[in-house]
Amino acid sequence: MIYLYIGIAGAFGAMSRYLVGLFLFTEVVFPIATLFVNLVGCYMLAYLTSTSFHKKWISANLKTAIGTGFLGSFTTFSAFSLETIQLFQDERVLLAILYIFVSMVGGNLMWNLGLTKEVVG
Repeated sequence: MIYLYIGIAGAFGAMSRYLVGLFLFTEVVFPIATLFVNLVGCYMLAYLTSTSFHKKWISANLKTAIGTGFLGSFTTFSAFSLETIQLFQDERVLLAILYIFVSMVGGNLMWNLGLTKEVVG
């Protein structure tokens, strides 16, 4: 049954990812949509891990469906990798390096912002 939960949540995550791509500047020089979903995903997973996922009333299946299914398909390392390579191939080296830097530092920053005192403090 867990596979069904992950699949359904994954479908919603993928559709959400696609919608973000439609609404955020898709024809820009910088891959803002992928950066946005990856940063939001880092924040959401940290927040849920440090708050809601500790509640006894939330089942392990629901945690897996949200974390692996929804957030796993909402965020996208493969698109980040592809867009980075494309920036390098288009000789936009500084943008590629900026994209890598903002993704890595921003992801860690968003993770830390998402943590709550329940876990940290």
